[in-house]
Amino acid sequence: MLTNASLLPYNTFGIAAQSKYLTTVTSEDELGSVLADASFQSIDKLLLGGGSNVLFTADFEGLVILNRMGGITLTGQDQDHIYLRVGAGEVWHDFVMYCVENGYAGIENLSLIPGTVGAAPMQNIGAYGVEVKEVIESVEAMSVSEGTKRVFSSSECQFGYRDSIFKRELKGQYMITAVNFRLNKHPNLKLTYGDIEKILDQRPDSERSIRAVSEAVIAIRQSKLPDPAVIGNAGSFFKNPEISNSQFETLKAQYPTLPGYPLPGGAGVKVPAGWLIEQSGWKGYREGSIGVHDKQALVLVHFGGGTGAAIKNLSERIQASVSQKFGIALSPEVNFIG
Repeated sequence: MLTNASLLPYNTFGIAAQSKYLTTVTSEDELGSVLADASFQSIDKLLLGGGSNVLFTADFEGLVILNRMGGITLTGQDQDHIYLRVGAGEVWHDFVMYCVENGYAGIENLSLIPGTVGAAPMQNIGAYGVEVKEVIESVEAMSVSEGTKRVFSSSECQFGYRDSIFKRELKGQYMITAVNFRLNKHPNLKLTYGDIEKILDQRPDSERSIRAVSEAVIAIRQSKLPDPAVIGNAGSFFKNPEISNSQFETLKAQYPTLPGYPLPGGAGVKVPAGWLIEQSGWKGYREGSIGVHDKQALVLVHFGGGTGAAIKNLSERIQASVSQKFGIALSPEVNFIG
């Protein structure tokens, strides 16, 4: 157990915040012991994985628990599926590579997303036409207040767009310890989003595989997104907003190059937040140690020596700017801590 511990190594934004207490857990038993410790009953607790989707806007006056609960276990299989239980502390991209190597299909489009397996259901991570909810059977979690374990079925997780019950009604009440996945033995490749198909068109049809899709996604992400090891960031800072069909048509008439992706059942249109931010003049913007990435306006960046509060302030100005120009409200995908 550390006191007044630096959180700089544990968040990809590279913010120099501190936590009053910090400890590491490698098993559910260890997590249970920490939660049962009377010394920490009355203070806030934060289970932190890769720190890739958080922004510390101030020091954390509580206990940060570093999640290092690992392990990948084959729990069953049938004619079409492989079932795996994965510890919440496993690195997400390492798990994706494990599946690609073994021919388990379903998450190859989610390659190179930073963070841990435990964060995947919390955020319902998604990219290139795939959301993780499509392959989640259940989520195992531990009650922060009682230390008891509960298994949430996929439907009980109430997955939404970059959202789940763990970010809403149960926020801060449960810590995810493991995720149970259902992967496919027979790939159904999703190639229509982004430049995946364009990249694969340069290969023989015989090379269209989950490995090829994964490699294409990695190439695309590396070309557009900054490496957190080089420039502090948390990937996409905002969700892509969903607007009504009528609002989209009105905006399309005013801005003919506005991209839009129809939602299932004609429920509206998803608009790229990065396009809105770029058109509002923020792409490549910099003020001192913080700014907006020059290749992808959806990514806010930290060059070092800045504060989370300053980045949050910048994000709020971007939101106001987009709202004023387009009448669209941007919602942060990043979780503010502090």
